[in-house]
Amino acid sequence: MNQRVAVITGCSSGFGLLSTVELARKGYFVIATMRDLARRDSLDEALLSAGVAERVSVRTLDVASPPSHETFVAETVAEFGRIDVLVNNAGFALAGFAEDVMLEELRRQFETNFFGTVSLTRAVLPVMRKQRAGRIVMISSVSGRNAYPGISSYASSKFALEGYTEALRLEMAPLGIHCVLVEPGSFQTAIWNRKENNAVHAFDPTSPNRERILRYRDYVQKQTRRGDPREVARLIAHVADVQHPRLRYVIGEDARSSLAFRALLPWRLYETIVSRVLKLDK
Repeated sequence: MNQRVAVITGCSSGFGLLSTVELARKGYFVIATMRDLARRDSLDEALLSAGVAERVSVRTLDVASPPSHETFVAETVAEFGRIDVLVNNAGFALAGFAEDVMLEELRRQFETNFFGTVSLTRAVLPVMRKQRAGRIVMISSVSGRNAYPGISSYASSKFALEGYTEALRLEMAPLGIHCVLVEPGSFQTAIWNRKENNAVHAFDPTSPNRERILRYRDYVQKQTRRGDPREVARLIAHVADVQHPRLRYVIGEDARSSLAFRALLPWRLYETIVSRVLKLDK
């Protein structure tokens, strides 16, 4: 196949679904993956509506199951001959103050957001090395540079991803493989709304942090109403094609302002503002 091939993880909803449509529109053949194919209906509807269904193959892939990754990549290359772009989008956000998050919950967060992503990336790298070309797009978050209360598990997994990608970019650039971080702020996706993503004890009436996590959840839900996730999908499609991609692409007004405040303000003042805005001192 001479057509460019992109692999995207976490395509049942959100950025993964929308970026599948955008990359297919740009002429890519997209391998859209998800853990459970029973959740593919929204993707199928979007592809039919956009008129690009023939450019997409929907496959099963559990990012948190590394033993399956090499087989998946081998089968993809055997069928399509190449992988030009890997978009590591699959992930979830575990809500809960650090005191209320159990160690096994933190490990589960890292298995998907970090270790699973690293495993799939490692499986794809030999293919791109052989091609002497490729692009790996990591969907990180502004929380990978600014950690906020109530999402310490999520933020730490994204901090790890940021460091890994910085080093990987330097290692792979001489081979024609570009590694890029996309750092969204708050957008209208389901990542913050799934109850199964809450730490077991996060909203427990006996938790000393219950009122604070409830206030933080309300704040986040208000913020996410502002962002159109299609903007992120269009950025991902741009990053896949641009000749000389930057290391980081920040998107979202809240993300840009957050990073600016963090860079410009002394930590003590920044800490005070965050505490007041999120009403943590009540």
